[in-house]
Amino acid sequence: MSNINPDPFTTRPEIEGTFGVVTSTHWIATAVGMATLEKGGNAFDAGVATAFTLQVVEPHLNGPGGDVPVIVHDVKRGRTEVICGQGPAPARATIAHYRDELGLDLIPGTGLLAACIPGTFDTWMTLLRDYGTMRLTEVLSPAIDYAKNGFPLVERASATIDTVKDQFREHWPTSAAVYLPNGKVPVPGSIFSNPKFAETYERILREAQNGGGSRENEIERARKAWSQGFVAEAIDRFCRTQEIMDTSGRRHRGVLTGQDMAGWQATIEAPIAYDYGRYTVMKAGPWTQGLATLQQLALLKGFDLDALSPVSAEFIHLQVEATKLAFADRDTFYGDPKFVDVPVDVLLSDAYNEQRRKLITDRASMELRPGTVTGFGKQVDVRLATGARSAVENSGAGEPTVGRIDWTHDEDHLPDITQARERMGAIPGDTVHFDIIDRDGNMVTATPSGGWLHSSPVIPELGFPLGTRAQMFWLDEDHPAALMPGKRPRSTLTPTMALRDGEPYLAWGSPGGDQQDQWITQFFLRHVHANMNLQEAIDAPAWHSEHFPSSFWPRKARPGVMVVESRVPEATVKELRARGHQVEIGPDWSEGRLTAASKLGRRRRAAANPRGMQGYAAGR
Repeated sequence: MSNINPDPFTTRPEIEGTFGVVTSTHWIATAVGMATLEKGGNAFDAGVATAFTLQVVEPHLNGPGGDVPVIVHDVKRGRTEVICGQGPAPARATIAHYRDELGLDLIPGTGLLAACIPGTFDTWMTLLRDYGTMRLTEVLSPAIDYAKNGFPLVERASATIDTVKDQFREHWPTSAAVYLPNGKVPVPGSIFSNPKFAETYERILREAQNGGGSRENEIERARKAWSQGFVAEAIDRFCRTQEIMDTSGRRHRGVLTGQDMAGWQATIEAPIAYDYGRYTVMKAGPWTQGLATLQQLALLKGFDLDALSPVSAEFIHLQVEATKLAFADRDTFYGDPKFVDVPVDVLLSDAYNEQRRKLITDRASMELRPGTVTGFGKQVDVRLATGARSAVENSGAGEPTVGRIDWTHDEDHLPDITQARERMGAIPGDTVHFDIIDRDGNMVTATPSGGWLHSSPVIPELGFPLGTRAQMFWLDEDHPAALMPGKRPRSTLTPTMALRDGEPYLAWGSPGGDQQDQWITQFFLRHVHANMNLQEAIDAPAWHSEHFPSSFWPRKARPGVMVVESRVPEATVKELRARGHQVEIGPDWSEGRLTAASKLGRRRRAAANPRGMQGYAAGR
């Protein structure tokens, strides 16, 4: 597969070595992960250290109260596995309670009602115990040190706090106490600390070490301190006693309890996979949206992408139209396979995709067109957005991407949109990502999210808030993603791993909510069909569609709308509009936060996104 690279310049070198590589969405976390490898840890040890550090240095993007899917390839086991760190809905989270008793038609995007069981801590303990080699203190100490002694606050964290400062002051005083020191928004670059957060992890570490014994014994005591000890007790008490303002405009108490937390642990399962030429692309199950990447590939396999420039109108059009079809299926069929049957085999079958591929013409579709699989799924009612999806940014709900919004607008081409996107300065993102490969060839890719500082009030005894992933459930008993106690929400979190010629080769991912499996697919297509290296494929001009309902409150769609970086050629934009796409143009570097790492023989390579000026790759 080959094509002429239209832009050989890269913003930074593709990192290459033989010892190991670490890439993440924050340079401090990357440094901690690389230091862990240098100390003799494997990729999984480094992953745990990186993850805990990301909770501290990117609190606007993830936290201990959130969730995470992880994909690992363990050389000793000789297989690729998924660790599910997506906590399910609490026992009291029922449709009857939310819809009938509280009168809600959607689960609020902020506050306590949207909290699932926090999944990250037990996931990192599972990764450390079953795949790692180090003791807990070695992987947790860097995060404790940064939380206690401080770190330079990135501009986007400061901007996020500024976005919700009034909400903190008026409704969430426990968050104001942490994130508005001296009553003010901390300025970018200021040294920011969270002593209570540090104390929480210090106490877990003390309780884990009390009694001595093996590494595994320490880890088990840490898990107990979290799910059955003081952490669960504080969460239980906060949810029972506090009435918190949320996006419904009313105050609600939470339904999450200590008993919910005590009854849940992270699980290990097999990935789902799709063969695309010499590659086998692997994702977590349909409790995430990861299957949408595989469905896009199954549709695009019928087109000659090798012959197309990755910034041509035809290339972008085909990918966007495949996205529309795949995401229509996402919103119709996906759900927790422990509770509903999801026809994965049918959705990835040649016969199904041959029929679906016929729907892709040279014109942009304005319809939501899910497929039909007898006995499966239910189509959602589409809520149309009258303008930009701005409510999430203003309220702290949802999972917008990271970037500076400075949209241009052409009324002649967008007659049904009365305003361009508001000039809103820095927009918060709500997710982080990392990819790590060690000298032995162990690989880990993870997309931690949720529990970000603007999702829910800080629990004062712990120093962090709960997550809001339950907003992704539907309050419709007949839908595969309907709310039900013990059920996992259909998450947008979606790390990716791929084999090449049967050998573990590539790990990659991106924050960005509904955009994740759009940017992930674009990166892969550029790497495979345009022969771009990892950094080139990340740097290349990108785009996303907003055609389908958002996964986040208020769950609205913008049919036909696609957003492209202004680096996409003017001729391409003109042709896309001629095909019927409603094209909005963003700044030069505004789409995606991808990181990626690859393994080929002894070679280890890594790259990181320059957008947002936070991500970094390291290796030797």
